[in-house]
Parts: sequence; C-alpha cells; structure tokens
Amino acid sequence: MDKVKVAVLGGSGYTAVELIKLLLRHPGAEIVAITSRQDEHIADLHPSLLGRIDVRCQPFDADALKAKGVQCAFGCLPHGTSMESIPPLLERDIRVVDLSADYRLRDAKVYQEWYKETHHDLKNLAHAVYGLPEVYGDAINGAKLVANPGCYPQTAILGLAPLVAHKLIERSGIVIDSKSGVSGGGRTPKLNFHFPECNESVSAYAVGTHRHTPEIEQALSDVAGAPVSVIFTPHLMPMDRGILSTIYATPTRAVTEPELTELYRSYYADKPFVRVRTAPPATKDTTGTNFLDVCVKVVRGKVLVLAAEDNLVRGASGVAVQNFNRLFGFDERAGLL
Repeated sequence: MDKVKVAVLGGSGYTAVELIKLLLRHPGAEIVAITSRQDEHIADLHPSLLGRIDVRCQPFDADALKAKGVQCAFGCLPHGTSMESIPPLLERDIRVVDLSADYRLRDAKVYQEWYKETHHDLKNLAHAVYGLPEVYGDAINGAKLVANPGCYPQTAILGLAPLVAHKLIERSGIVIDSKSGVSGGGRTPKLNFHFPECNESVSAYAVGTHRHTPEIEQALSDVAGAPVSVIFTPHLMPMDRGILSTIYATPTRAVTEPELTELYRSYYADKPFVRVRTAPPATKDTTGTNFLDVCVKVVRGKVLVLAAEDNLVRGASGVAVQNFNRLFGFDERAGLL
C-alpha cells in the first residue's frame, strides 16, 4: 500500500515538532512538505530532527502542496490563521486535520464571543467534525476537515463522559481544576512563561474566561443529550509538559467507587488510549505517550475524577495522528505505540 503524502503547516512550534516525530515512525505516512514563514531546513528550527528528515520549510501555497501530491495537511497554525489557509486546501481535495481552535466550536457567534474575532469560513465550519475519536469516532472516519480538540478539554470531556452519558452527575456546577506545563503556552516568548516568572511558582490564569470552556461544554452536551455547564480554571505549573485535571461533580444518586470504576472500564473498553486506573495518575505516567489516564473516586458524597495526559502528544499531535489513522483507514494505534 502506498504511503499517504502529508504536509505540516506551521512547522516552527512545539506541536509541529511532536507531530513530525510521530509521523516519521508512522508506517503509512510520508512527510513531503512543511510550511513556515521561516525559510530554513526543519532541522535548523528543531535540532532534534537532525539526520531524521530532509525537508526545507516553504511558504504556504495550496497549489504547490497539491503538486507535491499532498493528500492530508496537518494545520499547526495560530487561531485565526487556519481559517484563511484551510479553504484552498479543501477546494483541492486535500483532507485537513486542524490543530487550531478555528473549527472546534460549531456556533460562529460562540467563537466570536470567546476568541474575539469573526469567523471567516462558515461554509467549512458547518461540516467540520470535532476530532475526539473516543466520542466522535464514526463521524471522523468520513470527514474532510477534522477540528483537533484542545489539550485541556480532552481531560475534562473524557474524564466526565461516562458520568454524563449515564446521567450519574448533575449537569451544572461541575468544577474542573486543571494544571498544565509551560509548553502549553506555545513556543513564542511571553513574559509569564519566562523562566524567572514561572519557575517555583503556580498561578491561575484566564479565570472564568478561558476559551476551552465552551469547547468542553459543547462536547459534554453532545454526550449528555442536554446542556452541560462547567466552571473551568487552568493553572500554570513550573514543568515542561503534562496536564492534570481534578474534576468535582455532584452525583444524582448514591454511587460507589467500584461501581464507577467498572463503568469507566466498560465505557472505554474498546478505546486503546484511555487507561482507567484505581489510583490517581501523575503527569509523568503519560509523558511522551498518547495515553490519557483517568481515575474516579467518591469523597464525602461528591464524585472526583482525576485525568492526566501529555499536553503535546495526547493533547495535540498524538490525537491528530489518531484522527489521521481514522481518515485513511489505518489501525487507530498506528505510529502511536
């Protein structure tokens, strides 16, 4: 079987280099193009790729990518930029896995409210599929445009899905307390990610205003079949990578830990990248992997869910490869184990 020719759009960032590493070991993918505004060899931008790939970055040009035979493009571009670059790719029958937030929210008004800009591609927004395989797997299989999920939302959505699906918790008043490594802020320098600012310090940010909130609520409402509302608070931790979310919910009836653990094991029985545990996970348990580890507890009448992932792999590039595998008929685990 011929390999699928792929392009990576926006090759300079952290998610791009993680994605390239995963694709290099994928048995069915061939990287034929990487775009960037920086006219450099990709190994000059990411020295860890030296000797592993011989590709020079090129400016974005949809016709040039089509001429190279690109069948799938991974968009590692900033929010607001993707919606300008993706339409010409789709017009040329190039399938897209977009790692930005531009196509995650189905309602353009919600996007404008939270991202403070107008969506310019309503046509493609209407048929974009949210790329969380454990929830939207069948819809992903036949998609032309997949909106890769955010890093924080995956811990929240997969952490809560079994509970909301079985109506075991109240759909409002859910509290999601999340901690993330500094790489979650991207590679572009920012003051609060400067080493003297974030080292030996923990801080909350975007309290009540974080853009992942409507994304979490949208997916959980799909699972529940009714509106779900959450209070989501992210925190910056002095570590390179990893996310740990602790989630608090009110049960609708008396429940026990063994009952809930068995529910989670059954719910994710055929989902190879969700590991259900009886002990709370740590971020290092998932570092460098596409696994999301989840544990459910009952404490003083409340249900607590703890979920951990690597924000760069499972939180971004790894799940993008999962989506790629579904789009092109590969085993979902290809290139990820």
